[in-house]
Amino acid sequence: MNSANQYPVHGAGLGLRRSLAAPLAETPPTQVSFMEVAPENWIGVGGRWGKRFREFTERYPFMCHGLSLSIGSPSPLDEAFLHKLKRFLNEHNIRSYSEHLSYCSDDGHLYDLMPIPFTEEAVKYVASRIKRVQDILERPLVMENVSYYAATGKEMSEIEFIRAVLEEADCPLLLDVNNIYVNSINHGEYSPAEFLQAMPAERIAYLHIAGHYNEAEDLIIDTHGADIIDPVWDILDQTYARFGVVPTLLERDFNLPPVPELLAEVDTIIEYQHKWSQQRERQQQKI
Repeated sequence: MNSANQYPVHGAGLGLRRSLAAPLAETPPTQVSFMEVAPENWIGVGGRWGKRFREFTERYPFMCHGLSLSIGSPSPLDEAFLHKLKRFLNEHNIRSYSEHLSYCSDDGHLYDLMPIPFTEEAVKYVASRIKRVQDILERPLVMENVSYYAATGKEMSEIEFIRAVLEEADCPLLLDVNNIYVNSINHGEYSPAEFLQAMPAERIAYLHIAGHYNEAEDLIIDTHGADIIDPVWDILDQTYARFGVVPTLLERDFNLPPVPELLAEVDTIIEYQHKWSQQRERQQQKI
């Protein structure tokens, strides 16, 4: 079971989108313990939006989840961007910076998250780039398990690849609960319980949970544009059973419902967290 001290934040979080800024500023939600943004959407933003963002970062602990680092790309790292990012993270006291274990660029931007080949060579290549990012930022780079739809050049399993990268790079993990479900259905390589059992507890920084789209019976697309379904809530429950209560962020990128509906899903996260906090207290009382 994890130590609460390893987490950069606690409780339940919500991704901040610009369309949510006005209603959330007007009635700041008390159940939201932290927020998250894509730094690419806010670096260099001034004026009214810059002021509003500062108001949020002064009220809530913040995480950043990047979109464009492209850690697995064959192209060189954008170190000019990393230096801008470092100033942004420090200026706003961002608790943690995470990115996708994938790539999204080569000679140009691909506008999608492409899977990195599950090979030993890719492990060493990606790990060396993660280390370089961590050296520049002078902070950990948290890597997220991603959904993928093809595995070209595969020499090891997804689980083996993730574990090898985390170990080789000595970096933390952002565990995406929905991506576990999506990949388990699309590829049938593991059950969610098997995936969770294989993840190193000591490396987990926080969780993401989101909705998805059913393209077909055996094809699910990770969209972050729908309500969370019961099987994914069940995986969150299993995650807390395996690791204890981990800070968890609700991701919703489009098809945004009214704020009360979003906060109802945050409340559901809190209910699961409360359940497992109480269970842990009862276990400690028996010792």
